[in-house]
Amino acid sequence: MHAKGIIAAGHPETVRAAEVILQENGNAFDAIVAAHLAACVAEPVLASFAGGGFLLAHTAENKNFVYDFFVQTPRNKVSDSELDFYPISANFGTAQQEFHIGLGSVATPGCVKGLFEIHRDLCTMPMARLAEPAMEMATKGVRVNSFHAYIFEIVQAIFCATTEAKYTFSGHAENQHLVSEGDILKLPHLAATLDALIHEGEPLFYRGEIAGRIADLCHEGGGHLNRRDLEDYNVVKRHPLQMSYHNAMVFLNPPPSTGGILIAFALKLLDDQKLARNTFGSRAHLDLLAKIMELTNKARVDNEALMSQSANDRHILDPVYLAKYRQLISGHAQALRGTTHMGVIDNKGNIASMSVSNGEGCGHLIPGTGIMLNNMLGEEDLNSDGFHNWTPDQRMTSMMSPTLLLTRSGAEIALGSGGSNRIRTAILQVIINLLDYGMSPVDAVNSPRIHYEKGLLNIEGGFDHREIKGLVKNFPDHKIWVERNLFFGGTHTVMHKSRRFDGAGDIRRGGIAQIVM
Repeated sequence: MHAKGIIAAGHPETVRAAEVILQENGNAFDAIVAAHLAACVAEPVLASFAGGGFLLAHTAENKNFVYDFFVQTPRNKVSDSELDFYPISANFGTAQQEFHIGLGSVATPGCVKGLFEIHRDLCTMPMARLAEPAMEMATKGVRVNSFHAYIFEIVQAIFCATTEAKYTFSGHAENQHLVSEGDILKLPHLAATLDALIHEGEPLFYRGEIAGRIADLCHEGGGHLNRRDLEDYNVVKRHPLQMSYHNAMVFLNPPPSTGGILIAFALKLLDDQKLARNTFGSRAHLDLLAKIMELTNKARVDNEALMSQSANDRHILDPVYLAKYRQLISGHAQALRGTTHMGVIDNKGNIASMSVSNGEGCGHLIPGTGIMLNNMLGEEDLNSDGFHNWTPDQRMTSMMSPTLLLTRSGAEIALGSGGSNRIRTAILQVIINLLDYGMSPVDAVNSPRIHYEKGLLNIEGGFDHREIKGLVKNFPDHKIWVERNLFFGGTHTVMHKSRRFDGAGDIRRGGIAQIVM
């Protein structure tokens, strides 16, 4: 029996939803829509109908598109004095991180419109069937696993910020603790909302009753959004950023998002470095990799076009511009936000790579729907010019970059990651592991990683301590993590080669991969 495809995602129930669809001969796009719907139930901190995301689609006809359904800044700004916008502290155990939430942090959501447009263009099965696994989960409940219990613990201050959110995710308004490992999370309001969306379509969310509830909530509670923001929202269909790296064509998320172009910049710097002649995990390998990350950060700061709506790849990937940064490597050792990802490859030749995010959530649910609104305007990584300085009515930039690799040997690989600013370095390192070091998806994804940013080198547990001892001599400001950690991303990966499927769910973010027979 020939396999029907492979799926990788961040929760077993997300994978199961896609698996059911592939078993019924749906294509990869049917499966990815079902997976996203299910993730909004099974991974509610990481995925929401009121968030945004991207799909990189490769069709059986060999066409490549990016569906940009990321969030849009509102058309008008509410004055700071009227704004519901405030900081909370998220507890990561070993560290605290500040996030900003409240209705003033909500940008125009894109997920619902994105899913319906993808369905119209690429899917073969009715939306009602694709939504059945998610609706069943929302009604009967999902058992909270250890990873998602940990995520709830981190963002407890957000999901307990309002009475409705607290009740929805703890089962009792007076309960100060959210669901924990082993608990059954039921989301009946979300099930009813999904049922209504199936019957009424996306206008319900952008022009109908749900749009009215969002607008009223923001107007009365100190948010920017109004009905026109929702009515005018559009999905943008783009051509992926395309480049060659060694023996592969690499397809990435194009500007105005920054993740793809920064990955491309790093790969261009590495292209002539013969990285693989240095052993994986050696000081030479890690030293060069950290240097590339440092230069990519510098290029991001130097190149203001990266953060503009008119950004393109012609400047930062220009050979003359790249040569300037390559000079900084010469003589160097030769070798050197709540987000979730899901990928599907089917046996028909279709590939779907989708990354979605709700930030961490703003603390407010759309009344009566079970849907947590995003806090993208409160994400420091997405507001580099400072909070409240965003340009009105503009697609926000993102580090998310669903990615596709097509190698000369015939391998087709789809990957992506969550992890805020770590997204680009996580994807970069998995690409290197696959293409330079010839690792299997499991080894490429689960091997330890590093991340360099703002002068600090983070080193994940798993490397040889003797190599690390030498490495940190060049990076006195560093942090060594004891073990694998979600800080370093979650690069769920699927591959098809020689009629065989392979893949890996990233252990850092509870991921699994499943071949569908």
